[in-house]
Amino acid sequence: MSGALPADLVRPAYGARTLADVLPGVATALGVDVDRAGLPPDPLGLTAALAGARRVAVLLVDGLGAHLLRAHAHLAPVLSALASPGDLDAPCPSTTPVSLVTLGTGVPPGGHGVLGFVTVVPGEDRLLNHVQWADDPDPRDWQPRPTVFEQAAAAGLPVTAVAPYAYAGSGLSTAAYRGAGYSGTVGAGDLAALLLHSLAAAPTGLVYGYTPELDLTGHVRGVDSDSWRLQLGLVDRVVEQVVAGLPDDAALLVTADHGMLDVPRHTRVDVDDEPALLDGVALLAGEPRARYAHALPGAAGDVLDAWRGVLGDRAWVAGRDEAIASGVFGAVDDTLAARIGDVVALARGPWAITASATEPGPSRLAAYHGSLTAAEVAIPLLLARGRAL
Repeated sequence: MSGALPADLVRPAYGARTLADVLPGVATALGVDVDRAGLPPDPLGLTAALAGARRVAVLLVDGLGAHLLRAHAHLAPVLSALASPGDLDAPCPSTTPVSLVTLGTGVPPGGHGVLGFVTVVPGEDRLLNHVQWADDPDPRDWQPRPTVFEQAAAAGLPVTAVAPYAYAGSGLSTAAYRGAGYSGTVGAGDLAALLLHSLAAAPTGLVYGYTPELDLTGHVRGVDSDSWRLQLGLVDRVVEQVVAGLPDDAALLVTADHGMLDVPRHTRVDVDDEPALLDGVALLAGEPRARYAHALPGAAGDVLDAWRGVLGDRAWVAGRDEAIASGVFGAVDDTLAARIGDVVALARGPWAITASATEPGPSRLAAYHGSLTAAEVAIPLLLARGRAL
């Protein structure tokens, strides 16, 4: 499928109602001016929604798509009862590294440069897996934009990130959260306790929390599994504990980085079974529902034709310039464009583009995300306020 973005895929509404708009709005509500590269400071109206709050916690639940939450509202009564200013859009690709840096910087992927789960390092003939990233490339060079946390801290607002201890100091944590003090967690109860302790530590402040287990459970067992449903119940219990312990002048926002969907075995295209998809390809990046193909010199046109021919309407397939012009990444800095593939393929419907030989683990997963279907893009924004607000 070529041409304009098809109607079944969603172009994220950057600067209006996306994950990028959350932290700038919170910072604005707490009296901090944030540089967003020309985007409005608070398009979500959080200044009004958080009126009177002196301390705000933002909890991101990895994989908690808005459609999934509504479909399982009976399993998450606390989450489902929270006030909601409306759904947000995840960025493109709708995947964790892209979303976390989009949240942390307050700008779309095209402005911060973390443009996929796995991307090429231009000029070095190698790939960077952003969740296995340590310090090569240097996170401050790879993602040079100041985070909202840095800007808030510079303005004198205490800021804390509460997330798994294993992620402290990683390249991704540095790119997304730098400027915040890092408080490492060892489990769900610890997350709730440390969020509340961090809120109570100062009379004003911004606290960010992150929990990955729902997403991992979905990937391994599927979102239509007892395991996923029970894990959702545990997330709801964590939120219940935080809401119950909120200081009177504090507020809690709950959001997510993306949704996800189960992908049956019969709706997978394996590049290792389709030689035409690898002919002329130097590096295959991205992930099964959001692929980047980097072509050998002079082969980009042939690779684009081959991917369109093999995938047909199972994916939106575009050349790099066409994908950038579509707006799915937001405005793309010219210095970052080469991190996007010569060919971009975003899966439609329940399809995935796996690579069983080179990516055996990811190719065996039950559920995926990364593309721009409504199930992947729509994420919740939920609000709880302290008793004095």
